[in-house]
Amino acid sequence: MSSTTLRGARTRVRRRGKRTAGGQRLFTAIVIGAVGFLILMVIFGPIFAPDGVNRSNLLNAMQPPSAEHWLGTDEQGRDVLWRLIIGARPTLLSAALVVACYGTIGTLVATFATLGGRWADEFLMRLTDMTLSLPGMVVALGFATALGPSLRSAIIAMVLVGWPMTARLLRGIMREAMTQPYISGARVLGASRWRVTFRHVLPNSMDVLIVKWAADIGFTVLILAGLSFIGVGAQPPSSEWGAMVAEARSYVSTAWWVALAPGAAIAFSATAFGLLGEVLQVRLNPALKAR
Repeated sequence: MSSTTLRGARTRVRRRGKRTAGGQRLFTAIVIGAVGFLILMVIFGPIFAPDGVNRSNLLNAMQPPSAEHWLGTDEQGRDVLWRLIIGARPTLLSAALVVACYGTIGTLVATFATLGGRWADEFLMRLTDMTLSLPGMVVALGFATALGPSLRSAIIAMVLVGWPMTARLLRGIMREAMTQPYISGARVLGASRWRVTFRHVLPNSMDVLIVKWAADIGFTVLILAGLSFIGVGAQPPSSEWGAMVAEARSYVSTAWWVALAPGAAIAFSATAFGLLGEVLQVRLNPALKAR
């Protein structure tokens, strides 16, 4: 192959690499922008919302989208757009709280299973396996029903069924990390098992979980909305998006915009956080980043 042909091939490879890198940066910017938009809604939405967002005005009920009401009004005459904006806080904060709580429980279980010796490991992992064998959605539905229909009940139910996956995943990662040469070196230098775990093993094992938890927020939004839709989660007149869809299901054929707006918001949030998990996986995984 001539030098001219080689130079041409190298140029094409560089151009293709630049296009790929540019597309990756654009994709990352779009995902971060979408998640940032949702976070801004959570922080500033209730602050700028006008008074009486949840106040009924039956004379204004079931108005289609217009210049005055961009997403129309619901069966109580309330502005759908503003209810959607203020509903971002209970919807997204509830999902983040669920992930934070079961992530903490799962991390503690995995850590004590790694540190506690054979018997502690066997007991905690068999408990984890037993919980994983149960149908999570059915168990969550049962707990939410037993505790009484409310958003708090749905949160507790999701935490109770969500921790085993984190515990099982992290325990495997930590056990593998304990076999690495740098851990053996730290033990030779006199570091205790607890110090090695909390200073080296646990911090170096969290990248996989950060990716998982980011995507789990979107999944949890869907589950909490589903629990609200079937009547065991947030209850009307809450502006939580699942409760909004539940209120609007009787009017889908006559006022489609009332159900479409919160449904689209749920889908948008789930997609945004799911893609955030993909972005973080590329950023935190050295092999994928190099590729």
